[in-house]
Amino acid sequence: MLQESELLHRLKSYDPTFDGALVSRAYHFSQNAHGDQIRASGESYFSHPLEVASILLDLKLDCFSIITALLHDTVEDTLATLEEIKQQFGAEIGRLVDGVTKLSRLELQSEETKQAENFQKLVLAMSSDIRVLLVKLADRVHNMRTLNHIIDDSKRRRIARETMEIYAPLAERMGMHSLKDELEDLSFATLNAEMHQSIKTRLDFLREASENAIGFILEDLKRVLDEASIKGTINGRLKTPYSIWRKIQRKSITFEQLSDIMAFRIIVETNPECYQVLGTIHSQYLVVPGRFKDYISTSKPNGYQSLHTGVIGPLNQRIEVQIRTKDMNRISELGVAAHWQYKKGGPVHDGKQYAWLRSLLEILEQASSPEEFLEHTKLEMFQDQVFCFTPQGELISLPKGATPIDFAYAIHSEVGDRAVGAKINGRQMPLRSVLNNGDQVEITTYQNQCPSPTWERFVVTGKARARIRRFIRSQQRDQFKELGKSLLQKVCMKEGVTYSEKAIGLAVKHFQFDMIDDLLAAIGEGIQSAREVVTIAYPNSQKKELKTDQPEGEIPKIAPKAEGGKHPSLSIEGLIPGMAVHFAGCCHPLPGDTIRGIVVTGSGVTIHTFDCESLHTIDPDRLLDLSWHTTNRNQNMRHVGRLKVTFINKAGSLAGMSTAITKHQGNIVNLKIINRTVDFWDLIVDIEVKDVEHLIHIKTVLRSLAIIHNADRI
Repeated sequence: MLQESELLHRLKSYDPTFDGALVSRAYHFSQNAHGDQIRASGESYFSHPLEVASILLDLKLDCFSIITALLHDTVEDTLATLEEIKQQFGAEIGRLVDGVTKLSRLELQSEETKQAENFQKLVLAMSSDIRVLLVKLADRVHNMRTLNHIIDDSKRRRIARETMEIYAPLAERMGMHSLKDELEDLSFATLNAEMHQSIKTRLDFLREASENAIGFILEDLKRVLDEASIKGTINGRLKTPYSIWRKIQRKSITFEQLSDIMAFRIIVETNPECYQVLGTIHSQYLVVPGRFKDYISTSKPNGYQSLHTGVIGPLNQRIEVQIRTKDMNRISELGVAAHWQYKKGGPVHDGKQYAWLRSLLEILEQASSPEEFLEHTKLEMFQDQVFCFTPQGELISLPKGATPIDFAYAIHSEVGDRAVGAKINGRQMPLRSVLNNGDQVEITTYQNQCPSPTWERFVVTGKARARIRRFIRSQQRDQFKELGKSLLQKVCMKEGVTYSEKAIGLAVKHFQFDMIDDLLAAIGEGIQSAREVVTIAYPNSQKKELKTDQPEGEIPKIAPKAEGGKHPSLSIEGLIPGMAVHFAGCCHPLPGDTIRGIVVTGSGVTIHTFDCESLHTIDPDRLLDLSWHTTNRNQNMRHVGRLKVTFINKAGSLAGMSTAITKHQGNIVNLKIINRTVDFWDLIVDIEVKDVEHLIHIKTVLRSLAIIHNADRI
C-alpha cells in the first residue's frame, strides 16, 4: 500500500510547487473516512484510492487530481459530505470530487439503466473538466485489475464489455496508450478467457524461447545506429494478447502465421534524427511493403506522433520498429495529461488535442436519444483514421471509409448541410467517393441546398450521420403532422363535427403531449389513434362506425403488379410443364444466372436469382431449384436486366449513354433518376438483353465511356 511519504516524494519529483499540507490532509481524511471498510478482494478499502492516486502519479498529474483520487469515493461510500469536502479542500476539488462521484453513482445503476445514458453524462462531465475523466479512467484501471474478485460472472462481463466499448477507446482518444492497452487486455481476459490464456501461454513460451533473440535484435539495431553516429535508446517487447487477437481477427490468419509480434522502439532527440534513423533502418534491412506510417508529419487526432515501419530484421524475423523523440514518447505515454492545459484556466476543449471532444459534444446536440448518441460516438472512436487536406492545407482527420460529405461536416455543420459537389485532388468526384490518405478535398456549396436522406447510406462519421438524421426527423415530422391533421379531419367529417384546433387542444393534455403539433405528428406516425383523439375532443359527438375494414389511420395497401409478365414456354429446367412463370422485379434474373423459383398460389412461379435477398424470408417448402436450359435457349426472347449508372452531368451525356446501349443491341425500357447533383446523375436503367453475358458486355462498354463514372448491375 502506498505510504504517505512515498506519495509526497513522487508528486514532488515532477511538481515541486505542490501543496504538501493539503495532500497530507486529504490522505488522512480518506483513510479515516473509509476506516475499516473492506473490498471484495479482502484488502482495506483505503488501498483503492491509493492505487488510483498511484496511477495518476505515473501520469504526472497535478496536485488537485491526486487529491481528487484520494477523495473520490468518500462522498459515495462513507459518511463524508460534499459540503465537508468543499470546506476543507476548496471549491475546485469539491467540483472534481462531485463529478467523479456522479459518474460512480451512474455505474452502480448501470444494471437497471442504459449504458448509453451513462456515457452521455460522462461526456458532459468531462467537457467541463478533463481531469474528471482522468480520475475515472484510473479508477476503472484499478477496478479492472481486481475484477476477478467479483463473484457474479454476468456482472464481471458487463463491466469488462463497458470497459472495452467505452473506456479503452476514450483512453486511446486521449493519447494514453499504456492505459488503453491495459484496459483492453484486462477486458479481453474476462470476455474471452480461454483465448486470452491460449495466446498468453504461447507468448510466455515465445518470451522464453526468444529472450536471446530479442537481445540479439536489440544489439544489432544498436550497431546500426552506432555506425550512423546516431545516439538513441532502444527497447523491445512482445505485443499484448489482445493486440495479437485483434490482428488475427482482422487478417483472418492463425497465430502461427503472425510474424511481427515483436515491437522495437527507438527514441532519439530531434525530428530530423527520426527520419535519419528511418533511412538507416531501411538501408540495412528489407522493408515490408505497406507497413510504413508517418505520424510525425500527420499526427493522430490525440496528438500521437511516431514513425512506424515493418522490416525483416536479424534472424529473418519480421519486426515492427517505432521511431520517435523523447517528447513524442512522453506524449504517447501520458497523452492529454502531458499538455497541462487544464491548469491554465481556459475551457478544456480548446486546442487541437480536444477536437475529438468538441466533436462528441456536437453529436450530443444532434442525437435524438442516448442510444443514438452512443451509436454515433462508437462510429467516431472505433475506426482507423485517414488524413485529408483542405485547399488551404489544413489537416482534417476522419475515420477510414469517410466520404466528402464526412469531410464537409468535419469542417463545419453548415458546410455539410449545403454541400452539392466535391473535388478530390482537383478532379470532380461523386459525394459518396471514399477518401484516401493525403487527398486534398474542396467542397462546393449552394445556399439553398439541404441534406439528402441518401447521404446516410454512405457517411461513416457520427457527426455527419447525426446531423443528417436530425434533418430527416425534422422533415418527417412535418409530413407526419400534415398526415395526422388530414386523418383527424377525415374522422371529424365521419363523426359529423367541425375540425377545430381549439377542440383538439383539449386532447393534448389527456394524451400527455406538450403541443398540438406533437399530437398531430403522433397520429400521422400511427402512434396515436385519430378516433380516440376525436372521442376525447368531442365527447358529445355522435359515434359512427367507419364503413371500411381498413384499420384506423392506415393507408390501404395495394398489392404490387407482377413485373416481367408471364412466360409459359421458357427454357427452364425444373418447372412443371404448363406452369405460368414471372420474373421478379427485385433482382431481374437473366439467362446465365443461377436461379430459384417461388411457388405463388394462383399465380405460378416467380423466378429470382439464387442470391436474391427476398428468398431469405420465404418458407423453404415454397422454393424450387431451377436452371436455364443451356442447349435449347430461345435467343429471340428478351429479358430485362437492371444497371445503376453514374454519369457526368453535361450536355450530351444521356444521349451518349443511350446510343452506346442501342449500338450494342440493348433496348432501354425504363429509366429512373435516383440522385442528382450539380456534377453527377445516378440512374437506374432497365435494359432488354438476351442474357447475362449480353448485360455484362453493355456494362463494360458503358464503363469505357469518358462520360460514365461507373456502371454496375443491381
